[in-house]
Amino acid sequence: MLDNALWISVALFTVSIMLNLYRVAVGPALPDRILALDTMYVNSIALIVLFGIWLNTKTYFEAALLIAMLGFISTVAVCKYLLRGDIIE
Repeated sequence: MLDNALWISVALFTVSIMLNLYRVAVGPALPDRILALDTMYVNSIALIVLFGIWLNTKTYFEAALLIAMLGFISTVAVCKYLLRGDIIE
């Protein structure tokens, strides 16, 4: 039962990442592209966590935490650049 749920979850998150990739490439405006990239970070974190559950190891959870921190920092930096024109004043 858990194997079926894992495979279905991986398939749905993969489809979600592909749709986010489409929005990053074709997005009508820059904020839409930033939001799609941030959502892609969240979906990739979910895929890494699912992979860690499948292999029954804790290493992938630490990698997911690192990617979450990088995703947050990069989203804040890009938004500050979009609003102000520079990141550090």
